[in-house]
Amino acid sequence: MIKRIPKFFRSFYFITTALFVVWMLFFDSNDFVTQYQMSKQLSDLEAVKEDYVEKMGEVEKDRKALMGNADLLEKYAREKYLMKRPNEDVFIIVTKEEE
Repeated sequence: MIKRIPKFFRSFYFITTALFVVWMLFFDSNDFVTQYQMSKQLSDLEAVKEDYVEKMGEVEKDRKALMGNADLLEKYAREKYLMKRPNEDVFIIVTKEEE
């Protein structure tokens, strides 16, 4: 039975190399499947990073616009944080949502 297998496949080097490749592809902690999953996760995280970098640019642009214009800064503070001048009253109108 063993004589029917070609001599090349019975050599020590072929068997060792085949076992090494199988070990590296399937059983090692850095196997092919794990590497693929990590590569996919890395690309997903890089996409999220690009979104955050874009949002940071927008926020920085808005910040520069607010810090350069006092009227715009006052408008933002009044609308966002409901700030008022000492002699003013703020009225908040809440509309009922129709059911």
